Amino acid sequence: MGIDLAHVSPWVAAPAVFLVWVLVFFTVKKATFAIARKFASSTQTKIDDILFAALDIPLQLMICATGVLVVQNFIPRGDVDISRYLLGGFKAVSIVAAALFFDRFMRGLVMLYAGRIDILRTSSGVVQGFVRVVIMGLGLLILLDSLGVSITPIIASLGIGSLAVALALQPTLENFFSGIQLVADKPIQVGQFIRLESGEEGTVTRIGWRSTWICQPNNNTVVMPNKLLVNTRVLNYFYPDLETGVAVPVGVHYGADLDKVERVTLEVARQAQKESAGGVPLFEPSMRYNALGDSSINFNVSLRARDWAAVHELRHDFIKALVKRYAAEGIVIPYPTRTFIQEK
Repeated sequence: MGIDLAHVSPWVAAPAVFLVWVLVFFTVKKATFAIARKFASSTQTKIDDILFAALDIPLQLMICATGVLVVQNFIPRGDVDISRYLLGGFKAVSIVAAALFFDRFMRGLVMLYAGRIDILRTSSGVVQGFVRVVIMGLGLLILLDSLGVSITPIIASLGIGSLAVALALQPTLENFFSGIQLVADKPIQVGQFIRLESGEEGTVTRIGWRSTWICQPNNNTVVMPNKLLVNTRVLNYFYPDLETGVAVPVGVHYGADLDKVERVTLEVARQAQKESAGGVPLFEPSMRYNALGDSSINFNVSLRARDWAAVHELRHDFIKALVKRYAAEGIVIPYPTRTFIQEK
């Protein structure tokens, strides 16, 4: 026994159809999302998880909005055209759903990449707030335009206001865009040891929107505006790789056997490269005589440390071993001397 909708009041049929529509499509959505989320959890990328999470509430709004469009077919035409208002409501809900989707999706992307991009790691909240303001602002303007409200004066006001704000915040904006340039070009990154043209050196601990923080070896922090950092020369000890050369100057007595000095020095250097915690075991050290000093024949020993932090450790171990070996071999490291000739 069926129900003849022709004899049912439209004010009863319309809510019934809307309810059935919403229940059916909510059930379909729930089943579809369960399968999709199961598939997304098995993939390596997290973007699909963010996508489904962002679609959840907007799809619910769209199901209700399309249900309203179906309902308008059951409402009789009268003096007041209700369908026009229902269509306007559908447009408004669709715009709100789209704004919510982009807002949730972009904020999810920011959270996903916050741990991978230095500037987002320390400023993810600011970025999320900025993204939300932009998306919601655009959504509001589109919504007002769809409702017949002229947005030209609003856009003009925003343009003039933005120009005034940009002029007032010019130094801040310069640092902001310099920070973006640092993130995009990556001349430095958090955790790297650098030396500035002005002489300061230390480990980069933070790259922010306005400034970059550099922790010096004495545990002081240099706060460098991004604008100045972009326009200065920077020596990065982490490029092209972590290993770094170590030059140790040494001097021996003029009476020393230079061939023996070279052989003994290289033996100690190879031992230091292998046994010191800061050395690179497979690196072959070298030495070159370079000067006849006032009281010694001078040369440099070239070693290689595993990174900048290991330079002092490797140099320390090498010098200790070299002095001990020279003493055993009878090789003299002379003190500086001066000869004074008294004229008669």
